[in-house]
Amino acid sequence: MTRVDFYVTAQSGALARERLACRLAAKAVKLGHRLHIHLADEAALKRLDDLLWTFSDASFLAHDALGAHAAAPVTLATGGAPQPVPELLINLADDIPKFFSNFPRVAEIISADAATRELGRERFRFYRDRGYPLQHHELGH
Repeated sequence: MTRVDFYVTAQSGALARERLACRLAAKAVKLGHRLHIHLADEAALKRLDDLLWTFSDASFLAHDALGAHAAAPVTLATGGAPQPVPELLINLADDIPKFFSNFPRVAEIISADAATRELGRERFRFYRDRGYPLQHHELGH
């Protein structure tokens, strides 16, 4: 069964969520995992694509849009899941992707702003009510 981790940052806004997604992705790749990042729309995909090149002064994460380079450890998309399905799905959209249960793990990233927190609570209730194992991680910065 899919395990769902909620990562809650004390910072507000989309950039805070995107930076945290980059940090989680970097950690997963360093551990040898492949992952997919689901985004709400093309504008969000473009922002994250740019951020993955610049978020760290020391390196960048090899990534590409879904289907463009199957060898990339990180894929980005606004639609369906990659094949084969990687170990981790990072969800940066406000809704739950229909294909989430194909992944062994899902990371939901929540920022401090009220609207994002409320949407995160709705997603938490969805997963909880269906019996998915949940973990909650409060992050200071």
